[in-house]
Amino acid sequence: MATKPQAIRAPELASGPAAKFFYNHAVRHGSQLWISGQVSMNADGAVVGEGDITRQAEVVFENLSAVVRAAGGDLSHVVSTTTYVTDRSLLLPVNEVRGRYLRSDPAPTSTLLVVAGLARPEFLLEISAVAVLAE
Repeated sequence: MATKPQAIRAPELASGPAAKFFYNHAVRHGSQLWISGQVSMNADGAVVGEGDITRQAEVVFENLSAVVRAAGGDLSHVVSTTTYVTDRSLLLPVNEVRGRYLRSDPAPTSTLLVVAGLARPEFLLEISAVAVLAE
């Protein structure tokens, strides 16, 4: 019998947006973990690092880490990321921060998209990810 997908919520992250907009921080099915797009938001729902791409990227990767930990893993289990930035000039600083957090070998696959905007105008980037965990 197939296992049922499991909702993952990281207690360190803001739960209001997830409840209001009907999504989970992640969904685990077997060993696979699909992580919702993470933004630079603290547990109270406030934007962190407004106008500072390096700080926003750090918070995004900390939030990704919190979600993977809530599912029983760590960032070394991330196999793929999709990054959305609001301007091409943000690529290098985001990539520098990415290199500090995603140091596994092999490195995760990566897709980068430049978008006109994100859910709030203060957000400069959003990253979703896929991880593979032990069953």
